[in-house]
Amino acid sequence: MKLDKLLRQGLQDMGIGLAAPVQEKLLVFLLLLEKWNRSYNLTAVRDPEQMVPRHLLDSLTVLPYLEGPRMLDIGTGAGLPGIPLALARPDLELTLLDSNAKKTRFATQAMHELGLKNVTIVQERVEKFHPQTKFDTLIARAFASIPDMLAASRHLCAARGRFLVMKGVFPQEELAAVTEGYRAEVKALRIPGLDAARHVVVLTPAN
Repeated sequence: MKLDKLLRQGLQDMGIGLAAPVQEKLLVFLLLLEKWNRSYNLTAVRDPEQMVPRHLLDSLTVLPYLEGPRMLDIGTGAGLPGIPLALARPDLELTLLDSNAKKTRFATQAMHELGLKNVTIVQERVEKFHPQTKFDTLIARAFASIPDMLAASRHLCAARGRFLVMKGVFPQEELAAVTEGYRAEVKALRIPGLDAARHVVVLTPAN
């Protein structure tokens, strides 16, 4: 199936309405990722048809849980989920953070080729990142366990901010290790074309 049809059908099944130019840019990003991946091994997913559900739709499934205006993508890797979210939500200011120079180089190239004005790329470890202004939404996809992620990044969360932690199976043990300071709500996600379980954990400060 053509990539544009896969994406369009997936978005429709998820109830996400994106303008045609945005969908086109999502596919430009996907093909750029596929091209760079041949040389730089940015993702284990090689097939562009698999990249649509595993990367694009998976990233966009958290759209309903974003609160702005400032958002941080912790351990963005190849710009996931940050770049798809930036394309879908041009009203948000997104900072994409990763310590890997190869991956931030790709994310920077993608940002320029897509003409994204609402994205900042930072190469730094999250523990050492100290921007002037904190973030309203902090999102982590395949970054670390929930307790480790909180320990490394809680200094970056605004007083009324939230963490969105993207997980596969329901993270029972990780949630049990979050003993104080946060309220957790877990939402099951359905991604067309992806049989694996997916959840997002929404963490908000308890006080």
